[in-house]
Amino acid sequence: MTTTTQQTVVLVHGAFADSSSWNGSIPALQAAGHRVIAVANPLRGLEHDAAYLRSVLAGVDGPVVLVGHSYGGTVMTVAAEGNDQVTALVYVASFLPEVGESTGELAAKFPGAELGAALEAVPAPTPDGGTGDDLSIRQDLFREVFAADVPAGTAALMAATQRPIIGQALADTASAAAWRTIPSWSLVARQDLAIPLESERFMAERAGATTVEVDASHAVSVSRPDAVTDVVLAAARATAR
Repeated sequence: MTTTTQQTVVLVHGAFADSSSWNGSIPALQAAGHRVIAVANPLRGLEHDAAYLRSVLAGVDGPVVLVGHSYGGTVMTVAAEGNDQVTALVYVASFLPEVGESTGELAAKFPGAELGAALEAVPAPTPDGGTGDDLSIRQDLFREVFAADVPAGTAALMAATQRPIIGQALADTASAAAWRTIPSWSLVARQDLAIPLESERFMAERAGATTVEVDASHAVSVSRPDAVTDVVLAAARATAR
């Protein structure tokens, strides 16, 4: 890989999404001069997923702005610990766990989350050779609880292509909290029904993150890619090397 003067932007999707959820922002980030990698988050377990993200980061030459949506934020919080290559963490309608906290615990910390009741489970193999519950959102409820401000046709495609997550991943506790040593930004979605607004605000304030709030659903990367792009570019400018 050739070295550039611009940070590489690494995008990490969360549960019930895929890398295409960043498509609205990628062209603008590239136009600003950034190389972009949209990671395929395995969604098989927190340590497993963090190890995969570390392997991606190890293959990048130069500084990185690391961006995570939802559970993707939990993964990058663990994976970026001790990585001097990462200049900024950008959380998009995301979890910012402290050491010992789980994604599920933070989702339930304050009232307002409606995602849990919309989930369905099927047995699936886990990386350790066992079996776990593979969770996905019922397609008939997907738009309502995950992407209420996304056009119906687009939300239907998202529902059909969503990637499920092993339930244990949401219960796994964070072994590191990279936001303690790496500058962070948080894009808070005020109409989020997956992570309560109060929870997003609590986590961002605790981390000392530079915070921007927008009226958007949990699927803010799809419904408001302009807002996502703006906060990523702001983080890149503020931490440019």
